[in-house]
Amino acid sequence: MAEGLLRHIAGDKYDVFSAGINPTIVNPHAIEVTKEIGIDISQHRSKSVDVFKMQSFDYVITVCDNAKESCPYFAGSKMIHWNIEDPAEAISNIVGVFRKCRDAIESLVKNTF
Repeated sequence: MAEGLLRHIAGDKYDVFSAGINPTIVNPHAIEVTKEIGIDISQHRSKSVDVFKMQSFDYVITVCDNAKESCPYFAGSKMIHWNIEDPAEAISNIVGVFRKCRDAIESLVKNTF
């Protein structure tokens, strides 16, 4: 969701990449709730952070505590951590939790970039 939101809000201002510590499929609920606000992430693919280890970035943003603890160091990058509850761990009101996460990320993107 963060990749899609940042691409949508920042436009061409940044090259945006997304990766995970344990990548899986893009969660269908993430696709659903971003589509609700006019952003289509259905073609996004989950990638391992290992793919990007040799690249440099202006910013590296982690969005949950697990990612912050496991994220490799990217020399020269400004590290930003957004402590957002991982919606994939929700056991009730799942779509609502994904919406809350989407809204939190959207607000952080708008206030940071």
